[in-house]
Amino acid sequence: MSTASTLATRAKHAVQNRVAKRYHLRGEIDHMDAVADPSAVARALATREFPWGITQALSFALFRTYAVPSVGDLLYRTSQFTESTQKRYDDTVLLLDAPLEHGVDSPAGRAGIRRINQMHGMYDIPNSDFLYVLATFVVCPVEWVNAYEWRKLTNHEILGLTNYYRRLGQLMGLKDIPETYDEFKQFYEDYETANFAFSPDALAVADSTLDLLGTFMPYKLLPRPVVRRMSFALMDDRLLNAFRYPKPTAVERILVRGGLKARGLAIRLFFPPRTEPLFGRQTKQIRSYPNGFRLDELGTFGPGCPAPKSEKPSTAPQSTGCPVPHDLLAEEVQQAAGS
Repeated sequence: MSTASTLATRAKHAVQNRVAKRYHLRGEIDHMDAVADPSAVARALATREFPWGITQALSFALFRTYAVPSVGDLLYRTSQFTESTQKRYDDTVLLLDAPLEHGVDSPAGRAGIRRINQMHGMYDIPNSDFLYVLATFVVCPVEWVNAYEWRKLTNHEILGLTNYYRRLGQLMGLKDIPETYDEFKQFYEDYETANFAFSPDALAVADSTLDLLGTFMPYKLLPRPVVRRMSFALMDDRLLNAFRYPKPTAVERILVRGGLKARGLAIRLFFPPRTEPLFGRQTKQIRSYPNGFRLDELGTFGPGCPAPKSEKPSTAPQSTGCPVPHDLLAEEVQQAAGS
C-alpha cells in the first residue's frame, strides 16, 4: 500500500472515530427519562450537544414574538427592549438559565420562574400570547437544530424538550398548554397566521434587537448593514412581511443558510464533542453583571413590586401594579387559595 493511500486511510479512520465520539452523548440522552426528568434532556441538548445552535434558536424565537403586535407593543411600552436592550437580553437569558441549569423544580429554578411571573404579573397579558411565546421555545430550537446543526434531533429528544417547556408553562400558570410537539407546532403556525401584523412600535423593538446582535462575536467584525442582511436571510416571508423588512435575494439566502449548514458539517467531522456544559451565564454575550447577580433582582419592577421580604404575599391581586402575587409560582397560588 502506498504512503498516500495509508495516510488517506488513517485520516478516514480519524474522522470516523471523531464522528463516533460525537454520538456518545446522544446515547446518554436516549437513556434519560424524557417524561419524568425532561430537564436533564433539555440541559444536555442546550449546554453540551448544541449550545450555540439552541442559543441562536431561542434568541430567534423571542425575536419572532415581536411580530405579534400585542407582544411587540407591550415590550416597546416598557422601554426595556429599546433603551436597555443589553440588560434586558441578559436578564432574559439568566432567568431562563436558572431552571435549565438546576432543574425546573429546583429552588434556583423556581426562583427564576417566580421572578418571571412577577414581571408578567404587572401587565394584562392574554393566555394565548403566553402560549405562543412558549410554543416558539418548543418549535424554534427543533427547527434550527434540524436545519443547521451537525445532526438532527431524535423523537426522544423532541419529547424531552416539549415536556420541559410544558412544565415551565405550568409553573407560569398557563392554561390549555399543548401536550405534544405536533400540537405546539400547529398552535405556533395558526397563531402567527392569525396575529402577525405590522406595528411601528414592534419594529422599533426588533431593530434594537438586531442592533444588539451586531455587537456580539463574530457579527461585530462585520459592517452593521451586512449583519442585518444576514439576519433577513434567516427569516421566513411571514416574519419579513410582519416587520416590512426587505426580502433577501436568493443568493443571500443560499450563502447564509449554506454557511450555517457548512458549520454543522465541520463540527460533525472535525471537532471533538463538548465534555463540560456551557450555560448562558458563562457566555461572553452576558455583560451587565461583571460582579455577579441575584435572581430576585433581575428584570423589571413596577411600583410597589416586589413586596418587601418581611411581607407575606397575598393571594389577592395587588393594587400596586403586581396583579400576580409576589414570590409565588402558579401552583403555590392555587395551594394558598385552597387553604
